[in-house]
Amino acid sequence: MIKKILVPTDFSEQAENALRVAADLARRHNASINLLHMVDLPMQLVDAVSGQQSDLPEAIFFMKLAHQKFEAMMNAPYLDGITVEETAEFDGAFEGIMDYVDKYESDIIVMGSHGDSGLHEFFIGSNAEKVVRNSKVPVLIIKQKHELFKLDKFVYVCDFKEENHSAFKKAAAFAQDSDIKLHMLYVNTPSNFQTTHDIEEIMKEFMAKEPDITNYSLNIYNDNSIESGVLHFAEMIDAGIVGIGTHGRKGLSHFLNGSLSEGLVNHAKRPIITFRI
Repeated sequence: MIKKILVPTDFSEQAENALRVAADLARRHNASINLLHMVDLPMQLVDAVSGQQSDLPEAIFFMKLAHQKFEAMMNAPYLDGITVEETAEFDGAFEGIMDYVDKYESDIIVMGSHGDSGLHEFFIGSNAEKVVRNSKVPVLIIKQKHELFKLDKFVYVCDFKEENHSAFKKAAAFAQDSDIKLHMLYVNTPSNFQTTHDIEEIMKEFMAKEPDITNYSLNIYNDNSIESGVLHFAEMIDAGIVGIGTHGRKGLSHFLNGSLSEGLVNHAKRPIITFRI
């Protein structure tokens, strides 16, 4: 159940896009939002602040500035009626986010990303790759502004191997909690071609282990690459969201260089949600 949503923010346009989606999720699930900003102090001040010398003029200035930005953000009409807590801390972005997942008992992280330049630039610049790799809870990545978050037609990309059951169960729980249909997708490519019969058998065997999951469809899509197959299938059914599993030990590289290429993340206009395998 989604009851607590963590939204890291740097007060950028991309972060506000994520907050808008988080607001829609909060209304849908009657959840609260924790807005988290990690105050970006010059490196020479970090040790001083962590040593409890938070009365430093520079530290006070940055903290006041953060709370001023919070105040302006909290007045946004799309947050009306939603319980929102604000937190500003002196810490590294990745470390702070991970700490607050546990402290706030977050059920999901919603983060913003750049547009066509995609997660390659975003992950490198903001440590979000570490968040995806280490997060125990799902991470929803928002690429564009959504006036209303269309949470329907959830495409979950899967190779239907045994190791993906844990991530799949989390995706299915998200779909069930959101009352949306799960469209399971296997992309068949020339480099790893299998017959339709063989793929269907693999799918049936995989799904037979989860008899309680019923609101889903099984889909096979043939394309030149997994990346293009996912993009084309999601476009074909007008999917609202695309889900993938990631290995904690490999992080983002599992789907950037493995079953899904970097191009999928960079070119996908739709929101992407990741689940820890």
